[in-house]
Formats: sequence, C-alpha cells, structure tokens
Amino acid sequence: MIDIHSHVLHGLDDGAEDAGASLAMLQEAVALGVSTIVATPHVRDDYPTTAASMLEKVAELQRAAGVAALEIAVLPGGELAVDRLRLLPPEEVRLFALGGSSSSLLIEISPVESPLDVLEEVRRLAQEGFRCVIAHPERNAWVQSTPRAVEALVHSGALIQITAGSLVGRFGKSAQRTAQVLLDASLVHVVATDTHAAGDRGACLPGALRALRDPALAEWLTTAVPEAILAGRPLPNRP
Repeated sequence: MIDIHSHVLHGLDDGAEDAGASLAMLQEAVALGVSTIVATPHVRDDYPTTAASMLEKVAELQRAAGVAALEIAVLPGGELAVDRLRLLPPEEVRLFALGGSSSSLLIEISPVESPLDVLEEVRRLAQEGFRCVIAHPERNAWVQSTPRAVEALVHSGALIQITAGSLVGRFGKSAQRTAQVLLDASLVHVVATDTHAAGDRGACLPGALRALRDPALAEWLTTAVPEAILAGRPLPNRP
C-alpha cells in the first residue's frame, strides 16, 4: 500500500513529536503493509512549513529508516492550506508536490471551508499544470450537509482523498456517513491515514479496508491510484 497523507516528520506541525515518534510511525506503517509513505506536513498560517525544512526532515527520516532496516520509502510532500498556497511562489509550491516529482498537490479543506472556495483554486492550479488531491472533505461541515458538493471539484479535475479513520467512525458518525456516500457515488479516489502518531489514525487502516468490503476497490484506493498519482500517470479504471 501507498500512504500519500501523513504527518510523520517531527518538529514541523502537530504530527510526530520527536525522531523516536517518527520512527515508531514508520514501524507501524510497515506492519500494516505500507511500502511507501508520503510525508505531508501542514503548510498553513499556524504551521508555516517551508519546502527546505520539509526536505531536510525527509532526508533525516530516510536515513533513520535505513539504519533501522525498515523496508519503506519515505517521500516528500505537503498538505497545503488554500490561503497559504496563494502566498507561495510557484517554485516553492512545486517542491511540495506529492512524491517530490509529480505534479499533484495535497490541498487541505478546512472543517468549515466551502468546497466552492477551493474550486477556484483547483481550476487555477490546473491551468498551471497541477492536479489537486483534496484532503478529507468528508470531515468538512459543508460536505457533510451536501456530500455531492464535491462533484464540481471532481469535474474540475481534482481527486478526492478520504481518511481511513472516517470509514470506521474515528471522526464521528457524520464523517463516516459522508465518506460512505462519497464512495457510493464514485467520488473517492484515495484512502490514506492522515496519521499523526503511532497507534492513532494509522491503526484504523485495517478496519477501513474491511469496511470497503471489496478487495479490488481497496487495492485501487490504497495502491493503484496513489501509485499513478506519484508517477504522474492517468488513473487506472475504477473496479
């Protein structure tokens, strides 16, 4: 499996507290069957992560994984808030692309932000050659009241990532129900952990795979599509 949304880097945001916590998260990921994890620290006003600091921490964690003989690839990325994104120069934005060499950006939709506010940014970025992956919209109040609100985002070329924990009720009944509605409407492209600590959100992954009830769909959401995103390829057909 490929986890394209994680807060495994320490010292940058509200994720791993220290180097030991980062390593514990990698150990958990390996145990869960994750072969590649994309480090996506927050890039927003309260966590103004720079691309340089993200890349430095990724290199540090890659070395630690090697010393610990963990068979997992750690790749760069970022979870970008729309308002922060507008302030960054294009060359900085590109360094936060998922995997480091793709043209896909993980865009955070806040709990109260309207999907229509994100839509304009999705279209702008598409004109600049970027593909947007919208992080956990099922946890957004607007989307919970009107799940099909994400259709406009998808029609504009965005991909939708839901959180594994949402599928098992980790974020409440509304998020769980909305995640299922989006799945049933074929509006979900990726399931990721959004892990912040070992034993927390990442631990929801096995339950999320069971909740999907279809091994072929689970493989598409957790391996085939993330792999295509990182490689910059068109998505494979949905099962």
